[in-house]
Amino acid sequence: MSNKKAFALRLDPAVHAAVERLAADELRSANAQIEMLLREALKARGAEVKPSPPPRRGRPPAEG
Repeated sequence: MSNKKAFALRLDPAVHAAVERLAADELRSANAQIEMLLREALKARGAEVKPSPPPRRGRPPAEG
């Protein structure tokens, strides 16, 4: 399960279209593109956010 915060975001249709174009160019989802743009904007304003550790993948370790 993801530890990401979900919320509704209303965007101007032209902004949404631009985000989708950028996302497609960079092989990202629109959601990932918005998160990347927000991180860049926060960093530019001096509020850099460190990325969360990636989720663990694969099978859990064997017990024993």
